[in-house]
Amino acid sequence: MPFRILEKTKLADNVFSMVVEARRLAQVRRAGQFVIVRPKENSERIPLTMVGSDPRGGVKLIFQTVGYTTMELASLEAGGFVHDLVGPLGQPTEIPLNGSVICVGGGIGTAPILPIASALKEAGNHVLGIIGARTYPLLILENEMREVCHELKVATDDGSYGEKGFVTTILKKELEKGGVDHVYIVGPIPMMKACAELAKEFNVPATASLNSIMIDGTGMCGGCRVTVGGKIRYTCVDGPEFPADSIDFDELRRRSGIYREYEHKCRLRAAEEGLL
Repeated sequence: MPFRILEKTKLADNVFSMVVEARRLAQVRRAGQFVIVRPKENSERIPLTMVGSDPRGGVKLIFQTVGYTTMELASLEAGGFVHDLVGPLGQPTEIPLNGSVICVGGGIGTAPILPIASALKEAGNHVLGIIGARTYPLLILENEMREVCHELKVATDDGSYGEKGFVTTILKKELEKGGVDHVYIVGPIPMMKACAELAKEFNVPATASLNSIMIDGTGMCGGCRVTVGGKIRYTCVDGPEFPADSIDFDELRRRSGIYREYEHKCRLRAAEEGLL
């Protein structure tokens, strides 16, 4: 069943926002959950976080063009259709009540941290947001994060906006102040690993949301498996969120790079077909 695209916006270089009409899904989705999308009939299946719901009965998806399928999705325009959209999948975020939390989003990870921060604030928590990017033109959702956080701090690697440096630098300063009950982390694997180590150093529990390789989204293919606390878990059904200090980030990094050469070939193919 095709799903109509209500809106499409380019947020940054290779980063797009898309609102897809899915009324029932918009009503039941919860922070932390995701969908599996197939842009066209013969496309591969890709997991995308649901960033929010739209008053028109749509769900908002944000994605970065990396492989051929995300480039196919980016080639679609408002008024067109996404061939398949399945969800909500994964376990929703466990939302504590009346605590002080820090939500850290790096790069495209700012998209999935947004609904988590929003849900935490709605539940009565004090939310400090920290977002970062390599450079200012790649920073996304700053205004949206300011709306759902009591306070927002921004870092860019090159110092073109906000504080120069990494989100970990700001996180460490905030943890040193004390009074933090929980840290939520989404972003590149090295960033999440570094944030997890910092939180552990200060004895603060942390949760990381993973974007593992995924095919079916139902736990059958095994592509999204990850080691957590020495045990095999599946991101699509057991996650996507896990205790950050228990995740084997080194294994996750190795598995995430399995298709890097294939992705490069796909970019060349996409360029030849005019998708880039």
